[in-house]
Amino acid sequence: MKHTYSAAHWGIYEVDPQPEGAPVLRPLSADPDPTRIGLDQLSPEVRRLRIARPAVRKGWLEGRSRDGRGGEPFVEIDWDEALDLVAGEITRVRTDWGNRAIFAGSYGWASAGRFHHAQSQLHRFYNCLGGYARSVDSYSLGAGRVLMPHIAVDMDSSNASHTSWDVLEDHCTLFVSFGGVPLKNTQVSSSGAGRHRARAGLAGLASAGVRIVNIGPVGDNLEAGAGVEWIPLRPNTDTALMLALAHAVYHDPAFDRAFIDSHTVGFDRFVPYLVGTADGVAKSPEWAEPITGVPAAATRALAAAMLRNRTMLNAAWALQRAAHGEQPFWALVTLAAMLGQIGLPGGGYGLGYGAMNVMGSAHVRIPGPVFPQGRNAVADFIPCARLADMLLHPGEPFRYNGGEHRYPDIKLVHWAGGNPFHHHQDLNRLRRAWARPETIVVHEQYWNAAARHADIVLPASTALERNDIGFATREGYYIAMKQAMAPQGEARSDHAILAGVAERLGVAEAFGERRDEMAWLRQIYESNRARVGETGLALPDFDAFWEQGLIDLAPHDAPHVMHADFRADAVAHPLPTPSGRIEIFSERIAGFGLGDCPGHPVWREPFEWLGGAEADRFPLHLISDQPERRLHSQLDPSPWSRAGKVAGREGVHIHPADAAARGIGDGDVVELFNDRGRCLAGAVLNERLLRGVVRLSTGAWYDPDGMRDRHGNPNVLTLDRGSSELSQGCSAHSCLVDLRKWTGEAPPVRAFDLPRI
Repeated sequence: MKHTYSAAHWGIYEVDPQPEGAPVLRPLSADPDPTRIGLDQLSPEVRRLRIARPAVRKGWLEGRSRDGRGGEPFVEIDWDEALDLVAGEITRVRTDWGNRAIFAGSYGWASAGRFHHAQSQLHRFYNCLGGYARSVDSYSLGAGRVLMPHIAVDMDSSNASHTSWDVLEDHCTLFVSFGGVPLKNTQVSSSGAGRHRARAGLAGLASAGVRIVNIGPVGDNLEAGAGVEWIPLRPNTDTALMLALAHAVYHDPAFDRAFIDSHTVGFDRFVPYLVGTADGVAKSPEWAEPITGVPAAATRALAAAMLRNRTMLNAAWALQRAAHGEQPFWALVTLAAMLGQIGLPGGGYGLGYGAMNVMGSAHVRIPGPVFPQGRNAVADFIPCARLADMLLHPGEPFRYNGGEHRYPDIKLVHWAGGNPFHHHQDLNRLRRAWARPETIVVHEQYWNAAARHADIVLPASTALERNDIGFATREGYYIAMKQAMAPQGEARSDHAILAGVAERLGVAEAFGERRDEMAWLRQIYESNRARVGETGLALPDFDAFWEQGLIDLAPHDAPHVMHADFRADAVAHPLPTPSGRIEIFSERIAGFGLGDCPGHPVWREPFEWLGGAEADRFPLHLISDQPERRLHSQLDPSPWSRAGKVAGREGVHIHPADAAARGIGDGDVVELFNDRGRCLAGAVLNERLLRGVVRLSTGAWYDPDGMRDRHGNPNVLTLDRGSSELSQGCSAHSCLVDLRKWTGEAPPVRAFDLPRI
């Protein structure tokens, strides 16, 4: 039997249906570097955690109690009763409080399919009812998404426009990355990864003789085969080093401000701060050395090399997931502009080589299929990382992107396609906030923490259990995702779930437009085919596509240079900023009057860092990076993810000297702690860490035992505070902890135990 295909955020799979039992999955044969993530998604360890039937928390069912979320047993009910309960709660809240009391801004990496994308389905459903309170931005790019449209281009355009790896190999001679290029992150792309390209891209740079410099507290997050230079840097001080590099460039005889004058605005308003006439402090390499730990001589030598080579500067997304996270991105763009190479082959800047697979793609950029969501009539919103603030402080004001707003008073949370107990910071605080709404409805596939902390749990099907279309910008494929197996238990697609609620609320026709699943797929594909045709690229009709199974866009690949058109003619190809140019000084941001984010890049001390007073109590800086064996918390129960655990828990990397000072050996169970919480993890000794830094990847399923997590979830420790009043982004990487060896018998991990039914 001919195999079919399935798309996931971590790659494309060839699916071999079996006469009996689950299908067999293989990575796409054309993928040169497929990831192991996802191959175990049909394993018994994963399938046993599927939610079989609709379930309601016992205390809520018996008396609408809000106590007991996360600990009480559940009662299984049939679908009709479940949908009646959900429809009744929606009607009650809309009647008593209005649509603005419903939060349907659920967040997370839902299905890679373009139709069965849970949040899109949820948003369309509520827009048929008059709207909902929503969330904006992302945990990964909260600061960057708000800042970048003011100074260059929005992050979606930036992500899809990075200079391709082939151009870097041919033209770049110096590649400098703040925060590395972690290959583990490049296993994935939002909406689906195609051919994995970053490993070959980095190897191509090395083989071409490109000098590669990795700057940051972690030395093992940029592997190019050989010859990578590591400059250890104190966490959260990248901006200070970038300013020092800019200071050295400004005073170098080779500095030529021609590009500054022709393609940027505001440089002369930034220079007084840079040289110190504005505040009496020159941002020199000598100034930066005690802040960053980087010797001034090394900073000056690197600045001189940047000016005299074709230089690509890169910043990891991690840099802006911190206090004042806007500043490193702004400083990097400013430094690249001073080098004058933006828009040249192999030069300029990147914001996220190593963040996702898509960066560096040479595939054609075309629009993809879209499931229409309609219009939201409710104005209330929050930056997504302010979830706990909204629930704890209804009606209180907050500032965001120059505006004054208030948190809505939420009575009903409807969550689909994500897990807040993975993404959010300070999970002990989130649990207090999560107890405030009157009702929480969750669509889930697995009994993870989001499902366990819900009142009504609706079992959702997986991508292999439904038909869909896979497509991701600049990933090079359209994928006919044909259903490969029946839904497990009584699971239904999010569309079918919401269609059932819509029927009870009298909006079935508005929501479903009398289309079944296949009719919707045909509609969104053919609509997209028409849009793509306007670009000159012809796609086959839906029937031919569905029969073919895969459309490979590789024949349309072409080398790409970010900002090449803008460099060639800034008048004919302006940037979407107020001036049409790169804004080193932003009049708009300056006009917001924010004390923590003025009109040009600046150094501000983080809320928590090793140079602050709190380091006396908590002398280790915690980096909570992305995991290697899963996407966020997805598939943590899989054998592949579990095989990477240490003593059954997530591994925390620590420098051998810091471990020895605490009597810790490789593989020991340890406890990380600060004033916000505690968690257990397994020690991994790693010399490629700066002393005073520990690294604990996110995504271990949350396993609370009071204030302590037993499984190694770092978000019981991270700080839940907006990065600034400009963006209110996530500041997880500004986090101090201490660590000690666990003595006695460690408590068992319960994260993968089924709840009581």
